[in-house]
Amino acid sequence: MLEGLDDPFATATMRERVLDAWAASPARFREDANAEEDYALGGYRDRVVVELAQNAADAAARAGVPGRLRLTLRGPALVAANTGTPLDAAGVEALSTLRASAKRGAEAADGTVGRFGVGFAAVVAVSDEPRIASAAGCVRWSRDATRELVRQVPALAGELAQRAGHVPVLRLPFAADGAPPEGFTTAVTLPLRDPAARELAGRLLAQTGPALLLALPALDRVEIEADGSTRVLTAARDGDDVTITIDGSATRWRTATAGGRLAPGLLADRPTEERARTSWSVCWAVPVTGQDEPAGRLPAGVDPVVHAPTPTDEPLGLPALLLASFPLGPDRRHVAPGALTDFLTDRAAAAYAGLLPVLAPGAALLGLVPGPAGRGELDARLGRAIRERLPDAAFLPAAGTDSAGEHAPRIRPRDALLLGTGLPGLAEYLAPVLPSLIAGPARHPAYAVLGVRRMPLADLADTLAALDRPPRWWRRLYEVLSHGSPDELNELGGLPVPLADSRLVRGPRGLLLPGAGLQRPERLGALGLRVVHPEAAHPLLARLGAAEATPRGVLGHPATRAAVEASYDEEDPAPVADVVLGLVAAAGAGQGDYPWLADLALPDADGQWCPAGELLLPDGPLAGVVSADAPFGTVAKETLERYGAATLAAAGVLSSFELLTAEDVDLDDPDLDLDDVQDWAYQAGTRLARGAVPPVALEVVAVRDLEFVDPGRWPRALELLAEPPLRAALTEPVRVRLADGRHVDVAPYTAWWLRRHVVLSGRHPGDLRAADADPLLTGLYDPAGPAIARAFADPAIARALGVRTTLAGLLADPGGPDELLARLADPARPVTRPQLRALWTAVAAAGLTPDDITPPDRIRAIRGNELIVAEADEAMVLDTPDLWPLVKEQPLVLAPHNLAPRLAELLDLPLASEEIEGIVESSGKRGPVPAVVRTVLPAAPPPYESHDRLVVDGEEVEWRYRDGVIHAATPEGLACGLAWAAGEWQLRRLLMALLRTPESTAHLLADADLDR
Repeated sequence: MLEGLDDPFATATMRERVLDAWAASPARFREDANAEEDYALGGYRDRVVVELAQNAADAAARAGVPGRLRLTLRGPALVAANTGTPLDAAGVEALSTLRASAKRGAEAADGTVGRFGVGFAAVVAVSDEPRIASAAGCVRWSRDATRELVRQVPALAGELAQRAGHVPVLRLPFAADGAPPEGFTTAVTLPLRDPAARELAGRLLAQTGPALLLALPALDRVEIEADGSTRVLTAARDGDDVTITIDGSATRWRTATAGGRLAPGLLADRPTEERARTSWSVCWAVPVTGQDEPAGRLPAGVDPVVHAPTPTDEPLGLPALLLASFPLGPDRRHVAPGALTDFLTDRAAAAYAGLLPVLAPGAALLGLVPGPAGRGELDARLGRAIRERLPDAAFLPAAGTDSAGEHAPRIRPRDALLLGTGLPGLAEYLAPVLPSLIAGPARHPAYAVLGVRRMPLADLADTLAALDRPPRWWRRLYEVLSHGSPDELNELGGLPVPLADSRLVRGPRGLLLPGAGLQRPERLGALGLRVVHPEAAHPLLARLGAAEATPRGVLGHPATRAAVEASYDEEDPAPVADVVLGLVAAAGAGQGDYPWLADLALPDADGQWCPAGELLLPDGPLAGVVSADAPFGTVAKETLERYGAATLAAAGVLSSFELLTAEDVDLDDPDLDLDDVQDWAYQAGTRLARGAVPPVALEVVAVRDLEFVDPGRWPRALELLAEPPLRAALTEPVRVRLADGRHVDVAPYTAWWLRRHVVLSGRHPGDLRAADADPLLTGLYDPAGPAIARAFADPAIARALGVRTTLAGLLADPGGPDELLARLADPARPVTRPQLRALWTAVAAAGLTPDDITPPDRIRAIRGNELIVAEADEAMVLDTPDLWPLVKEQPLVLAPHNLAPRLAELLDLPLASEEIEGIVESSGKRGPVPAVVRTVLPAAPPPYESHDRLVVDGEEVEWRYRDGVIHAATPEGLACGLAWAAGEWQLRRLLMALLRTPESTAHLLADADLDR
């Protein structure tokens, strides 16, 4: 301790009282030491800069002068110099005690911040020798000096030893010399304990930012000098605006404050000295842009925590600062729960709700709405209290106004209406008719928190239906809506549309837009059509389902079709007929473009109204081929002259045959308006695989009214049928889906019907073959005479009607193989043996499957030398020649032996080798094959069994090849066995000759060479 120094603060007396207390109660010494450590290393461990600034703010507030603080970090010391009321003896005593602030009574309510008397303990976290130089005197504290004095108190020796010499710093003040820097009234000097303390001080200075000046309104300027660099923070306050400038970079804050006196009951659970502080304060600070729009986030370096009013560890989930006089717990870092905290939370929520209406609107303003989850208990309670008030706070901008203007109207969230789309200009356009409509982004989580009613476009369409606006107003609305996405447009199905007849209807679908080429659109009322008012017409309506009112568009409209279908029942069908025929003519429609026009009622030659499909053009081709008793009328002459034959034909009046088209036809029950269609479907279906699901014809295209053709006019009728599009109904097969998912083709109905009913010169087409037909069809089909041949000049038509030209074509047609088998089974049809062999060969080689052929009940076969028609269950296919003697009396189907198995499978007949065992019953003698054989068969089989009399299954035969062994009784038999075993059956006759006359080998081989 320095001797001879002035002691204006009576520090010696203070030390004497503390040392006496410690000596009287060593536990008090221990308590003071532990308490200081708790504050310095706990609640105030990183608050040294904040606490120094707080003391500076309180000094300025007491003096009523602008607060100025200079923080200097140079070398191993941190110095804080400030303006304001200098330190006095009461202040020194307060700094040298714990939990005994000098700010009591009236002084506690003068706007000062310090209120607990422990904040200065933060300096102990970095220094063991703090010093204060003030205009009223100087004082210092020293751990070493305190330790020296404690050693001199015998009663404290044990505690000092227990604490390893560690003593409190701030309990014993000492007089000191020095003076504050010029321009300042007080300077706190903190010699830093070690490099760690210096690093902490440097970090805290670097983190000092706008929050400090907002939390301490008595401070106007903070200067920070650290190792040669300087930062200057200033605060300029203008009403609720605070501009914080850091080295020339300004941040503007909009504040909302509230305060008053506390009811005594709110302080009942607080410590005694805190009860004397009966004032409360709340301040919100939101960073804003130059247009008062919230910045949306806190500036860098500003921690999002609650300030009470200096920083706590309570997190805050809003892009704003809250500075309030919350009570703190013993750790000075967390808000203490209780009635006072509840009261201040409620007041803070009210102040916050009052702040939002004065801020500029936008997404950043919505960002100030607290979310449903808090970052901590206090933040959650605060958010809940704010959310309860915001629905009644008029802060959402009304649509259609200058939302940035000073007097821009605002709407309460509970009254607000938000469109479910962000289409540019839509909210502004609708604002005059929807007063509660707000502007802003279409989607933001704040809307759900606020309970804002969101109106999807579909609901908007419902709401607009009650409006009475001129057509041009609606067209401008459609223009705005036309920029919507496909998903948004899908919601506009019920959009109101004004009609030309002054009605307002819901939904564009089914409406007609006035278009080019439409004559006298007012006449469309006869069809029950709804036409958009010309002044409201817009392309958007077409995108939403309205059809352009062109002649073709009107013809394709469902209302037109309904009017046509009902025209026959009208008291006066003339208006519908007139407008429809006018549309057909204007559209340039062709025959068959609109098949349903056949129901249009038109007048006939007798003045009666009939469906167009029951009327004939008097000079049309169909009129020239139908019989006199056909159920057709003739269209009225006046109607024909007025509209023309082409228009009437397009409207369904019969000029030629008409096509019927149907899809997914159930062949078990075909519901088609065609003659004998049930028989066609049955015959087509009988050859198909059946299952639980009936076969279905994917598409049936058929010619109608064939049954009304005059029998004597079939040549002309066939000429009509040969022309497109009728031709396809004869020539293209019908694709059928089976129960198992496979597809097969069957004969088309039209060809089937014609084969059954057309008779030319007393003959059906299916009984005929063309003059140049395949010779193999001779006898099976009758030749077509010259007159009939002319009717079938088109090969495709002839083939469709059953006139045969080639065997391959017959086998390729659906049902063709069955037809061939049926004709072969007809005894009246002459067939030669070579022809029969060729036919069976073709059937086996045609690539058919068992699904293509129905196994016959009777079959053309050979028995001995005779061709017969036999029962199929008595016949077999001969597949090996050595069995022929055993089966020669049975009906045999003969074909090249390599095709025999395939033919047997297709005809569902057994093979001879499957039916006959062919057991060799006689005994033979093994002998070598004559050498002459090897001149023809170098790889001749090994020795064979020679029999004097070869008996197989009780029959004497010449040879048998069984189990790889040749059995032979004659040279001819041996030749056959060798040729068959070697797979060279064609060499059997050469081998016979060699075995009979081996001396003629050279001659026979020369002849064979010439054959090749």
